[in-house]
Amino acid sequence: MTPIRECRRCLYPETHPLGLTLDEEGICSGCRIHEEKDTLDWAARWKNLEELVRPYRSESGRTYDCIVPVTAANDSYFIVHLVKERLGLNPLLVTYNKYFNTPLGIRNLANLRIRFDCDILVQNVNPTSVKKITRSTLRQLGSMYWPCLAGQTVFPVQTAVRYGVPLIIWGAHQGLEQVGMFSHEHEVEMTRRYRKDHDLMGHEADDLLSIFDVLNEDDIWQYRYPDDADLQRVGVRGIYLGNFVRWDPKAQHEQMVREHGYVGASFGRTFDTYDHTDCYNFMDLHDYLKRVKHGYSKVTDHAVREIRHGRLTRGQGMALVQRHADEPLRHVDKFCEWLGVDRRGLEFIINQHRNLDYWKQTGPGDWAPAQPAPVLLEEGIDAGFVAGAELALDKQDAYVIVGKGWP
Repeated sequence: MTPIRECRRCLYPETHPLGLTLDEEGICSGCRIHEEKDTLDWAARWKNLEELVRPYRSESGRTYDCIVPVTAANDSYFIVHLVKERLGLNPLLVTYNKYFNTPLGIRNLANLRIRFDCDILVQNVNPTSVKKITRSTLRQLGSMYWPCLAGQTVFPVQTAVRYGVPLIIWGAHQGLEQVGMFSHEHEVEMTRRYRKDHDLMGHEADDLLSIFDVLNEDDIWQYRYPDDADLQRVGVRGIYLGNFVRWDPKAQHEQMVREHGYVGASFGRTFDTYDHTDCYNFMDLHDYLKRVKHGYSKVTDHAVREIRHGRLTRGQGMALVQRHADEPLRHVDKFCEWLGVDRRGLEFIINQHRNLDYWKQTGPGDWAPAQPAPVLLEEGIDAGFVAGAELALDKQDAYVIVGKGWP
């Protein structure tokens, strides 16, 4: 088996699902674009952002200037801080209810709305339909998170059309941050195409309908992207703050902990304590599926980010990945109970999507990495993340469900 090459500077493989290139020095496109963060004039870029949003300000001050998608974790606090406190805009916050909520996530979302004094809309799709779609995408795509990704990326656009508020403000562009898909200077904006190809794994909602499945129109209609005529009528556009601000999630989270009461938590499968505290599954079963299909998990994303920002060496990042990547799942039983499947059935479905470039079968139901583990030359270190509250929520027997579908 031909070894899979990795970037000499970070840890990303050349097989990264978003598409990554290695140059003649063995440095990946993501690392090369990251170098722009130390060369661009960010003060000038911020002025460009101020000019960009100026036409969208409400003259009366009594209507919304923009739509801001948020969750109870990730970069949401920092995004709202920039939009409300630095740009002086009046945003309408929108969030999609994943149904996999942690108590800490509910707390962080409530605190976000209160601290920044913003209105918020929450989309609660019928949980019966969500479960049907989840079963379908697990079988078809090996993804239990497709409804979450689809909802989070389409509800803000639907709201922009529905309310006639054309400007949507997102955080950082994943393709730019991870693999250098674009330059910051390209100032790329939200597109239907990127959402389908990368967020939704090439499948729009209507692509899930099949005579071989039980999904119907009533299940998928809320995940449809608005048509071009409606987008043009309202003038919808989505911009990414990461094109105008030197994006550094760890530093940004720590600022929000100090200034606005954001609370992080420890996880089982990574050293980062700031991302994804709102969801039982993102750093658990969803992360395991990523490892099964792509050969790496979220801890690699976190290590790569810290290496690029100079807070870890490559060897230290590699050691942290080896320590965390295959830690056992903590919350899979909650998912099985919610979806109505047993562990053996779930594992059978997962194994249908196992990528044999990364895995070899060692026995009935047993798998091991196909590529030899690298020789570690450095020890993993405490990466400097502080948890404000433990996400040791094993005593919580079920997800915290808000809105429609309360148990």
